[in-house]
Amino acid sequence: MAAKPIAMEQLKQVLKLKQEGHSIKSIKRLTGLARNTVKTYLKRMPEATTGTTTDKELAGLFYNQDTALQQSSRLQHLLRHFVGIDKELTRPGVTRQLLWGEYKEQHPDGYAYSQYCEHLNRFLNKKDVVMHLEYNPGEEIMIDFAGKKFSYVDTTTGELIPCDVFVATLPYSGLIFCIALEHQKTADLLHGINELLRYLQGVTQTITCDNMRTAVTKADRYEPVFTDLCYQISEHYGTTFSATRPGKPRDKAMVEKAVNLVYKYVYAPLRNQRFTSLSEINYYFRIQLDQLNLRNYKGSSFSRRELFDQYERPLLRGLPSKPYLLKKCTILTVQRNYHIQLREDRLYYSVPWQYVGSKVKVWYDQQTVEIYHDYQRIALHIRVAGRGYHTIGEHMPLNHQQAKSAKGWTKEELLTKARHIGVATAAVTESMLGNSIYMEQNYKACFGMLMFEKRYGKQRLEAACSLALTGSRVTYTMIKNILAAGIDKQVRITVDQPLPLHDNIRGAQQYQ
Repeated sequence: MAAKPIAMEQLKQVLKLKQEGHSIKSIKRLTGLARNTVKTYLKRMPEATTGTTTDKELAGLFYNQDTALQQSSRLQHLLRHFVGIDKELTRPGVTRQLLWGEYKEQHPDGYAYSQYCEHLNRFLNKKDVVMHLEYNPGEEIMIDFAGKKFSYVDTTTGELIPCDVFVATLPYSGLIFCIALEHQKTADLLHGINELLRYLQGVTQTITCDNMRTAVTKADRYEPVFTDLCYQISEHYGTTFSATRPGKPRDKAMVEKAVNLVYKYVYAPLRNQRFTSLSEINYYFRIQLDQLNLRNYKGSSFSRRELFDQYERPLLRGLPSKPYLLKKCTILTVQRNYHIQLREDRLYYSVPWQYVGSKVKVWYDQQTVEIYHDYQRIALHIRVAGRGYHTIGEHMPLNHQQAKSAKGWTKEELLTKARHIGVATAAVTESMLGNSIYMEQNYKACFGMLMFEKRYGKQRLEAACSLALTGSRVTYTMIKNILAAGIDKQVRITVDQPLPLHDNIRGAQQYQ
């Protein structure tokens, strides 16, 4: 490999000594450079070089020749060999030694292994340029799962149970959070995020993750598609999810660094302890985590916690009153009875009757059932236990509402409503309640008769009832026919007045 060029200061010193008339031997002694090095640079010195020549001009005269010397055909062959080598090194089992052996087979006069590695390092350093990212306080949380699992012992079987560890960090302050979870499933991710936000006591504008299956259904550099869980969390907490570019771990370098710190300051101190449950692990995790966040940054007088409390906590959005509960989703068809059935508990929930036959999306958890049609919520129910139908009256057609209302009346309620209309109506109601031994049918008939008030008014209904009372038996159909024919209009309702006393009136004693 070609020798490294000498420093500019040394080059200028060699030129100055030569101009002063010193010999090569004297220059070697005064500068400490090798004799051949002094001779090499003096051969390149043109006659026009003076003490006023600038550093840039000297570099053009001397160093460019070094570069030209290095760009030999052997080096050109090596650089062509390096094309795509960064991808080759990521393949399983591929090592530098293997690649160098393949290079030597094609170029027997090529570089030795040490020189090969030196050139390879230079090539990769120029190719692997990184960008420094600036972060704003309270703007972003980065989340990930640690690659190394933790574990606890099942006390019943003695089995060692591995568990995943959820890690998060705020890249501005560097505050770190971690929690042990059973798995990396949807419910575990939700629990981790709920506990994270409770630890921070606030929400950032964005939650950034990699393309984990529980968060991203379609990875894309510009428009990734997230799972329903992420959209639900975003709506509940007032934040948004963002995903890193596929195959670009440096997009979340801060959380990668946080994972390594968790290994060092959380895993390592607890490595010799025996745990018997997740809750026990997380209890000791929190102790180690608090110590880590209170530890001062190296060479500084402040910690992650101090930076967070001072600059980030005031900018976080407030938390809802309750953490988000995992909702399940299913697509169902509204049945002819304007209900959908949750098969888990065989319970039916109503929707407005106009959606009979429509496909609806149902979101439900242990507390509520939400029903959507075309992205609009059309029904909300409190989830109840047991089996049967849970119906909201407004969801029923008008005739069904009337039928349900009739079925729900009691004898006292019907009589009270009848008395508000008139004496004759109350008498008819009491008579109809005893028409048959089927009380439900009697109630429905009375309710239907009282509903005539809305159509004909109180006065006409009272007149029809007065007329009906002249018969031997009063029925709903009789009242209906009287009102429909207008017969009630021919009856003049008079107010009962006491008869005057005179000798022609006989009393009850006359009939004994």
